[in-house]
Amino acid sequence: MLAEQGCTSEVHKIITRKGCYLLKSSFEEKYTEWLKAEAQVLKKLNSQRQIAVPKYYGFFEEKLSSHLLMSFEDGIILTSALEQAKSQSEKKSLIRSFGHFLKQLHAISEMDLLNQNVDWLESQLIKAEFYVKHGQTEGSSQLLENLKANKPLPVEQTVIHGDCTTDNVLVINGEACLFIDVAGMTIGDPRYDESLAIRSFVNDEEYKKAFYEGYKRYKVSKKEFHYFDEGLYEFF
Repeated sequence: MLAEQGCTSEVHKIITRKGCYLLKSSFEEKYTEWLKAEAQVLKKLNSQRQIAVPKYYGFFEEKLSSHLLMSFEDGIILTSALEQAKSQSEKKSLIRSFGHFLKQLHAISEMDLLNQNVDWLESQLIKAEFYVKHGQTEGSSQLLENLKANKPLPVEQTVIHGDCTTDNVLVINGEACLFIDVAGMTIGDPRYDESLAIRSFVNDEEYKKAFYEGYKRYKVSKKEFHYFDEGLYEFF
């Protein structure tokens, strides 16, 4: 079992004569569905080189659990890299790299492999409503109604990660270079990714500046950040 564990699954490193693999296992209904979605995304992306993600090897479902087997990738998550950074300049370099890496993802406006031909925000609100009705979220019905009534103006959709926090990007040799936990990767609103990306340093102007030196695409407004990070993300 790895020292770094996610909130939705157990993660093991498997060492064999042929190489190293990562096994993710989930045991709650909500999270087994998320793991299945991640498996489907990774399987689709096996045939492309535009987006850096782990290689898919297999998915196994049991009555009360599901298991995803993928390549084991060297590196540490960006959250840990930032905690271990020895100087402000090193932290800013990591954040700048993160911004640039995310910009490259959002530069992909179309990808048939991930296009579900649905309104992304509407589909997220439908999922949120399901989670509220079944007691599977901390988000409230009052917040959900507020989000439905105050949708932001639409922007051009791109490929998005769908949960783009500093926990879900791997760093190798000081550079953000691989996305993990890609269950939500699809064609959607890039402001959602951007809002989650800056959430851990949104009140630090130096770190935000470093991020946008790399991202160079669009700056979410305070209102947009509030809608996506402090609103929609509450349900997921």
